[in-house]
Amino acid sequence: MSDRFSLVEVAALFAHIGRRLNAEKDNKAVLEAITEMAVQSVPGAEYAGITIGREKGRFITVAETDELVRAVDQIQYDLGSGPCVDAVVEDTTCVASDLGSESRWPDFGPRAVEAAGIVSMLSLRLYSESDRGMIAGLNMYSPCADAFDESSRTIAVLFATHGALAVGQADARTRAANLMQALNNGREIGIAIGILIAQHGVTRDQGFDLLRITSQHTHRKLSDIATELADTGALPATPTKRPTGKHKNAGARDTDG
Repeated sequence: MSDRFSLVEVAALFAHIGRRLNAEKDNKAVLEAITEMAVQSVPGAEYAGITIGREKGRFITVAETDELVRAVDQIQYDLGSGPCVDAVVEDTTCVASDLGSESRWPDFGPRAVEAAGIVSMLSLRLYSESDRGMIAGLNMYSPCADAFDESSRTIAVLFATHGALAVGQADARTRAANLMQALNNGREIGIAIGILIAQHGVTRDQGFDLLRITSQHTHRKLSDIATELADTGALPATPTKRPTGKHKNAGARDTDG
């Protein structure tokens, strides 16, 4: 650990980070908070962003502190090469001290300097124990050469671990909320089908089909139809199609003939 940070300072820093991240309730808010706090916490970082890996080697930037982050990231995605791509794919930490002369990314480096004035980058994998399928990277950027020293790298690794745990917790909360909503919807649909069985003597499958057809014809969610039926005891009225002017004219011509 560099003498730029004492253990007490590091402990206080991550206690503050923990409180901020735990206060956010959904993934999007957590990701945005991670990028903001990366700039505040990691020495040398002036901008930050998060990259998510998609199928077939596709990547997307899901949070950033400045638009130039997206511009720099897109260059890497187009080339399939760069610090953030390598960090995500290879599960490593990539440090670029001078992108203008960086031999590891000879195509990306000069373009990043020219397009956005980014000279240094620090990228590392975000890993969540609760979701082994998640492939994400935390990236930090600076217009200065040699912006990220050993202290920056140490703080960044600790921060990425802390951030990944927060993402995992937010994801668990989101999944729990979605599961609860699904259970509530299922209950309402079950009640509605029971009402249709009692009223019309239909089977369960036929009752579900009535709900589905009404949902399609009214352009409303099936769960909303079920809730209304449970509240009112009747299916919502479905719109009826009126004859078009074209059909009327055709009939008039036939009569005249």
